[in-house]
Amino acid sequence: MKRLCILALSAALLALPAAAEPFRLIVSDAETPLVPNSVMELADRQGYFDRAGVEVEFVRVEQSPMVMTALRAGEGEMANVSLDILLQSVVAGADNLRAVMSPNKSLPYLIAGKELDAIGDLTGKRFGIGRPGSVDHLLSMRVLAAAGIDPDDLQLVALGQPQARAQALLAGQIDATTMSIGSFTAIDDTPGVSVLIDVAGYYEAAPILSKLNVVTSRTLAERGDEVQAVIEALVLAARDFQNDPETWIAAMQEARPDMAEEDLRMLSAAFDGAWTVDGGLTAAELTEAQAWLHEGEDFAGIAPAPLEAFADLAPLEAVLGKLGPFPAGN
Repeated sequence: MKRLCILALSAALLALPAAAEPFRLIVSDAETPLVPNSVMELADRQGYFDRAGVEVEFVRVEQSPMVMTALRAGEGEMANVSLDILLQSVVAGADNLRAVMSPNKSLPYLIAGKELDAIGDLTGKRFGIGRPGSVDHLLSMRVLAAAGIDPDDLQLVALGQPQARAQALLAGQIDATTMSIGSFTAIDDTPGVSVLIDVAGYYEAAPILSKLNVVTSRTLAERGDEVQAVIEALVLAARDFQNDPETWIAAMQEARPDMAEEDLRMLSAAFDGAWTVDGGLTAAELTEAQAWLHEGEDFAGIAPAPLEAFADLAPLEAVLGKLGPFPAGN
């Protein structure tokens, strides 16, 4: 009798649907980052994913280039990567990668200088870049040209990652460089350091789509409902942060108690109006950003891939059809 009960219980358990595996989101941040990348982490901490009906698990890798490697290796279902890395993968033969949204397309970049009073003082000076031909280099030259600085009149110094460039600026090894406003908060009190082109001016001169969330075609086919749920959660979080900046500040105080409230308020003000409240991805933006990237050395002589080879806007369109447009616009 006892054996029959055990068999019956086992049969009942086998008849139940298997618990869904968590939807894994691959990022390169070890902790909650500052604007705008914070929207993904805060969507988790503040329960947006739960309310959208999807269980999200973060997969953290040490460096940004490893995010795409992890996605292609099957270590997650969605990855936050730069457009240039996505397009490089497509050029290398990947035919199963699709951009579906951008929670952080408008990266809050600025140009900071040391011992310079205005952007015009930069002529003839040393400007730090990541590497020649990189997105950072191309964006910076576009912004500087719009400000009246001839890139040929600069001494370009290749220094790699933004942290290295910030340290070089403080050490007097360069006179100016591009950095995120989050990085600038760590050095803004240093004597002689100033903003030469602010966040609004930088984006106005170079409104180029940079970061986006990518999935594989298999994930779209097998877990499309969860892809839409993740997009919905991120859109709703961005809308709430845009509607009420205090919501973002309060959430960040919980997530990052190491950040001073005055710095969080400065970041919130700088990013006001720039949250990607409608998913941050359109065919026109993708086409324009791709064309711009193909002007650089990394894509020299390579024909642009068709949009359908690296993007699928159907999930985002379905979410926006459900939620409706953001009243104040994107």
